[in-house]
Amino acid sequence: MQISNHTNHLTALVEAGVQEHIFPGATWAVGSVHHSVEGAAGRLTPEPASAAMRVDTLFDIASLTKIISVWSLTGWLVHRQRLRLDSRLADVLPGTQGYALAPVTIFQLLTHTAGLPLRARLRASYGEVYDDIVRGVLREPLEGTPGQAVEYTDRAALILGLVIERLLGLPLDQALAEHVLRPLGMAATGFGPLAAAHGKQVAPTEYCEQAGAHLSGVTHDFSTRLLGGVCGISGLFSNVSDLQRFLRAMLAPSTAQHGEVLNADWVRESLTVQTGALTPSRGLFWHPAAGTVPEDDVWCHLGFTGTALWLSPRRGRYAVLLTNKLYYTRDFARINALRGDFMRCAFDL
Repeated sequence: MQISNHTNHLTALVEAGVQEHIFPGATWAVGSVHHSVEGAAGRLTPEPASAAMRVDTLFDIASLTKIISVWSLTGWLVHRQRLRLDSRLADVLPGTQGYALAPVTIFQLLTHTAGLPLRARLRASYGEVYDDIVRGVLREPLEGTPGQAVEYTDRAALILGLVIERLLGLPLDQALAEHVLRPLGMAATGFGPLAAAHGKQVAPTEYCEQAGAHLSGVTHDFSTRLLGGVCGISGLFSNVSDLQRFLRAMLAPSTAQHGEVLNADWVRESLTVQTGALTPSRGLFWHPAAGTVPEDDVWCHLGFTGTALWLSPRRGRYAVLLTNKLYYTRDFARINALRGDFMRCAFDL
C-alpha cells in the first residue's frame, strides 16, 4: 500500500491517544527513502492554553539515545577497523583489567548478553562524583554469565559510550556531533539540558518534586542527570524530522554520504538476529518489533519517555512515533497497545 494511504488511519490513532489521555501530544512520521507522511496531535501539556504540538517539537528521546549515539558510533569504529565485535573490554577499556568486565565483548554488550547488573543503583552504589561512578561501574561484579541470557540493561550503553570516548579521544556529545549528526544534517538533535532561550518547543515529561514542575529540556533519566547529562544511556533531544534523516540513512547506507556514517554491512548485521535460540531475540541493540514474526522484518527500539523507532529493510520503510506519555504515568500498557496499532498500520501488518 502507498505510504500516503496510511495518513488518515495514523492520524486517527495518534489523535485517539490524545483524547484517551495516553499522552498530551505526539508527532509521527512514516516513510521510505524518497517519500514520507508526518503529523502532530495534541498539545505540549493537557492545559487548553498550552501550545499545540508541531512536527519540529523536540522530545526527550530517552533510550533512543542508545541507537542514535552508541550504536551508530560503534558501527563507525567497526567499519574503520578500530574496534571489533569480539574485542574484550580489557583490551579497549583499561579500567576493566583485572575485574569481572574484562572478558566481556563488544558483541555481548550490543546483544544485552553480557550478564551486567540490571538495576541502575548508581548513586546508592557509587555516590555522585562522576569519576567514582565510572570507576565503580567498570569494577563491579557481573550478575549473570556472559552469553547465557538476554537481559536488557542500561549498563551496556553506558559502558559502550566509555569505549567510544576512549577510542575517539572525544566526549560522547562531541563525537556524535562530528561523526553522525553533522554529516546527516541532524541540526536539531543534541544532548540536554537545553538552554531556556533555546527558542524551540520542547515536550515536557514527568513531574519532578525537586524541581516543582514537569521536566522540560532536562533529561528525565536520573542516571544520565547524575552523569552530567551526556552518556550512552539517554539524554538526547530530537524531533521527527531529524530521526527521519537517520532512518533514511539506514535504508540507503550505500550512498556516499550515508555510507560514511552508517555502513551497509553494519546495518545489515544489526538488523539480523544475533542471539540464536536465546529469548527475547536481539540484533545489535535493535530487536524485532513486538507482535511480529521474522518474515515481517520489522525492527524496533523504544524510549521510556514514550518514543519509538521502527525500520523494515525488506519493506524499505521506517516509522517514528514521539510522545510525552510520561507526563501522565509510568504505566506502559496503553502506550504499548497504541504502539502496536501504529506499527501494524505503518507496515501493513
